[in-house]
Amino acid sequence: MVLYDYQPGRGGQYPDKFLQNWHGHLHADGYSSYRTLKDVTLIGCWAHLRRKFDEATKISKGESSAAKIGLDYCNRLFALERDFEGLSPEQRHDARQKQSVPLAEEFFAWAKAQNFPPKLAITRALSYAENHEKCFTTVFCDGRFELSNNRAERSIKPFVIGRKNWMFSNSVRGARASAVAFSVIETAKENGLKPFEYLKFLLGAVPNTKNNQLNEFLPWGDAVPEGCRIC
Repeated sequence: MVLYDYQPGRGGQYPDKFLQNWHGHLHADGYSSYRTLKDVTLIGCWAHLRRKFDEATKISKGESSAAKIGLDYCNRLFALERDFEGLSPEQRHDARQKQSVPLAEEFFAWAKAQNFPPKLAITRALSYAENHEKCFTTVFCDGRFELSNNRAERSIKPFVIGRKNWMFSNSVRGARASAVAFSVIETAKENGLKPFEYLKFLLGAVPNTKNNQLNEFLPWGDAVPEGCRIC
């Protein structure tokens, strides 16, 4: 399920309100507000970390620069993930313990040994790695976890790009309405449905449906006709 939600700010109280009493593992970037969540274990995004080293390489272009070395560590971890794609969660966990964990440990040991002046791009990348080491290594605890939260990033991109052209997104009611619409559309896409056909089906069927039957009209529900599905 892809679920969008509008909140009036970026403080820690907003993700806390959205998640309410949910407990579990949360895959996110290193934004500080997530650290205030209770009984939630954060999983860091290696794509965000890789991006910081990539930005640093554009300044320090040498093959032996610290920025290039850090970037290579991240690339090697992502290359391993591609090798693990066809594995079951249990097999992926075992493979990570043998190959990814030693590489990650080597990376953090290397990062902690570096020493650069403040305010440099490479310093920001190294600090980001050290400050979130626990979150970055949590991904190796379970084969179901992903090395990056790119799936969420891809889901939010159409919304971010599109809202620039939508006049109704400049109000709270408009933002909430578009969040609902995008939740339906993106969830349909994730479940192999044709968004246009699925929306037509919902608009025709849901108004005459009782509340206790609505679950059947979710993208994975039995009431969704085959014509809505991508063959």
